[in-house]
Amino acid sequence: MLHRVDAAKHMWPDQLKQIYNSLNDLNVEAGFPKGSRPFIYQEVIDYGGEGVKFSEYTGMGHVTEFKFGKELSRSFRGQNLLKWFRNFGPEWNLMNSDYALVFVDNHDTQRAGDNTLNYKDSKQYKMAVGFMLSWPYGTKRVMSSYDFTNHDQGPPHNPDMSIKSVTTNPDMTCNNGWICEHRWRQIYNMVRFANAVKGTSVEHFWDNGSNQISYCRGNKGFVAFNLDNYDLNQKLMTCLPAGTYCDVISGNKIGNRCTGKTITVNADGTANISIGRNEEDGILALHDQAKL
Repeated sequence: MLHRVDAAKHMWPDQLKQIYNSLNDLNVEAGFPKGSRPFIYQEVIDYGGEGVKFSEYTGMGHVTEFKFGKELSRSFRGQNLLKWFRNFGPEWNLMNSDYALVFVDNHDTQRAGDNTLNYKDSKQYKMAVGFMLSWPYGTKRVMSSYDFTNHDQGPPHNPDMSIKSVTTNPDMTCNNGWICEHRWRQIYNMVRFANAVKGTSVEHFWDNGSNQISYCRGNKGFVAFNLDNYDLNQKLMTCLPAGTYCDVISGNKIGNRCTGKTITVNADGTANISIGRNEEDGILALHDQAKL
């Protein structure tokens, strides 16, 4: 069971601890193991320099790591080089991974006008979310929102102010003013990627000295990014067993076929990887469960 504590930084940590300690264990009749505790994450905005520090709240549950989305947005907007991502985490002045709740944007930051990436920058946004879901740092949260043109705009509604229903297309994307980022193929497939590579580490991080990078997640997955204004065409180490794989960004694996790109991995784990600068997506991802 998930509990978000809004504006936790405005409450004294010891008082929050008393509240959390008074919560009952989760109900075994609902299927939770005996002694299970609620998952708590606390909204603490700490970009550095604030009087209240995230470290005051980390002993009681997860804490929102706002710097994570800020740094990803800066980099995928071209304000920092992707090659520096090879040590992304505490070395970037982020909190310890064990208690970080991370996201690219949330309901506040996507409207803040501070260069935070959101659905309106779809290519870069998908790349940033893809990095978040492929990088072993923090507990990830995927955004799902609705279209807006001003900061205070509410959800899509009918003339009588009732909320519009979510309608979907054959590819599962949404209509009626709902964005439903969680239904984008590139994002839900990267959630599957994250599940497939769980427990593995980053290996064979490669960069071109600029904004083309790739890395393995153990021998379970491989991902590559191209944010440069020229094509990526490179023989790279994927760490995967030999075979043909479906690129889960450009398509879906359906049975033994792929609706997008297919990549052939050689006996030594290498493959020829191409991401054109003008392609719809600047990311390519393979994992062992997408083998054809």
